[in-house]
Amino acid sequence: MATDSNGLQSRIERMCMERGLKMTGQRRVIARVLSESHDHPDVEELYRRAAALDERISVATVYRTVRLLEENGILERRDFGGGRARYEATEEGDHYHLIDVESGQVVEFTHAEHAALLRRITAELGFDLVSHRLELFARRLPDVSQDQTDQTAPTERKGTSRP
Repeated sequence: MATDSNGLQSRIERMCMERGLKMTGQRRVIARVLSESHDHPDVEELYRRAAALDERISVATVYRTVRLLEENGILERRDFGGGRARYEATEEGDHYHLIDVESGQVVEFTHAEHAALLRRITAELGFDLVSHRLELFARRLPDVSQDQTDQTAPTERKGTSRP
């Protein structure tokens, strides 16, 4: 059984098993790498990380596994520009992505007021909000440092990844 650094079965592996997917040793390694990722790797980066743990893993195996996980709702494909798909685990709860168009940095965040506004709008239109996705493409203001953007409220930063 693949385990994360805390000795627990990886979250992605659990999702695979719940959906009845066969978990080969190589799939377990890929699931572990994805579960431990704090960024949004593309397939090539995922391959490099998985092959560092198990040199028998091929890039074709990673592509097949990513496609299988995406088809089963375990992974979500993201297009942050740059011509390559990047992936993240399907999560409960919504979060947003801000993509720096110059550096490719991806910042994950939540914003309570925005979520409340979306629920209100959908209710006014006669719907119940099930899910939403927001990707902001932006350029850092010239007079704002990285440290200043880290302190912004009421936005809660969830994570940052580099291309």
